[in-house]
Amino acid sequence: MITAKNSLTETHQASEAFNVSWQASLEKLISRGLSSGADFVEIFLENTENIGLLAEQDTITNVNPSFSKGAGIRVFLNNRDGFVSTNDLSEKGLEEALDQALGMLGLEINKLSQSQFNGLNELHDYGNKKQNWLDNCPTLNESSQKLLFGTDKLAYHGKNLIVRRGSYSRSWQEVLIASSDGTFAKDIRLHQSIGLNVLASDKDHRASIGRRYGNSAIPKDLMNLNLDEAANDLCDSAQKMLYAEYVDAGQMPVVLANKFGGVIFHESCGHLLETTQIERGTTPFAEKINHQIAHKSVTAIDEGNTSGAFGSMSIDDEGMEPQKTLLIENGVLKSFISDRAGELRTGHKRTGSGRRQNYAFAPASRMRNTYISEGKYTPNELIESIDEGLYCKSMGGGSVGPTGQFNFSVEEGYLIKNGKLTLPVKGATLIGEAKQILPRISMCANDLDLAAGFCGSISGNIYVTVGQPHIKVDSITIGGR
Repeated sequence: MITAKNSLTETHQASEAFNVSWQASLEKLISRGLSSGADFVEIFLENTENIGLLAEQDTITNVNPSFSKGAGIRVFLNNRDGFVSTNDLSEKGLEEALDQALGMLGLEINKLSQSQFNGLNELHDYGNKKQNWLDNCPTLNESSQKLLFGTDKLAYHGKNLIVRRGSYSRSWQEVLIASSDGTFAKDIRLHQSIGLNVLASDKDHRASIGRRYGNSAIPKDLMNLNLDEAANDLCDSAQKMLYAEYVDAGQMPVVLANKFGGVIFHESCGHLLETTQIERGTTPFAEKINHQIAHKSVTAIDEGNTSGAFGSMSIDDEGMEPQKTLLIENGVLKSFISDRAGELRTGHKRTGSGRRQNYAFAPASRMRNTYISEGKYTPNELIESIDEGLYCKSMGGGSVGPTGQFNFSVEEGYLIKNGKLTLPVKGATLIGEAKQILPRISMCANDLDLAAGFCGSISGNIYVTVGQPHIKVDSITIGGR
């Protein structure tokens, strides 16, 4: 990263909100890049204001504000790209960053006498109606009181709790995107989440359970979240898991609950449908367009349009409006998730999926709201179809290999006997591989629901939504004791 003293005071632009006053200087930068021989130039400006709160037991133990402002500049030559980020938004600072990016591709500054750049389009201001979002968010006092109310309700509903935690995070982001195809767009993004966690203990028995709730674009919504109900649900799960027996290892059918149950599809399959995986040669689905890769019951979507969902946006980080992308239809692979570099290098059309954590990262093809579509069955019909198996009500953490091998812990599980839920069990781990498991998802229920999540990959940590209805997997390896 390039840094410079007094970088935020060298020009009037650096202290202004991002608006049309930046147009002339951005056009000058883009012309500089193109006249040096670049095929394409992209500039991403960002201003952020974030805060995180942590409540432990009955005390706010951490308040963590953060602020940043900077730019990411990317240039392309043929199918190669160079990327440099800087927090120096002066004219000189941005020129130095651009020149470094050009140098990565072996390009000489202003090698050509002129470029074919026709200027930026009229500013498309997606953030115009969002200017008051930050002011309308909960105050520090309101957020703190909401968290303390939540941890108090955990104490009220819970038993044998030795740890009670609540967390709140708010991320506000203003971006301005300009590129040599004429793109000139501004947006404001807002993400908020609340988490509750408990650790229950009684002699040799322990259980740890957590829940997270999140949304985007709705400043006051989380203040209306019913934390009394959420705490009661969480404590009920913790009490059941505290004295649960450990599950036996083996191969058996499972039913995965809706909402966050979709994390397995996201991790084990969704990443394999990003064009970055084709570029790396790590997806088994690279040559499978219009081929059957899943059971005919499986239809999967990735989109950025659902109102309030964590992965929704007005534009992606390359300035493109998000599209609804049909990934899998009745088991047949239809599309990949693609960004600008992905389209250039793999031929798969952009889907409005170029995303990054912040200006310090180059964008990459990333998921947004990714879910398996609902089917025709009720959740009970899935359970009733199993003589002996496992019901996974809540999923925990896990790990995924580069080509889709996964293992995920089951946070809350129940044995299925003769088509009915019976004893609670803990210690279960689901083990498998995407290309093997997808053909075994034989039934999807009619109760699609979504859950907020965070995803880490090549372009940093981003906000996403996972989801699914209840699904039945005919056979999967269960790790246990």
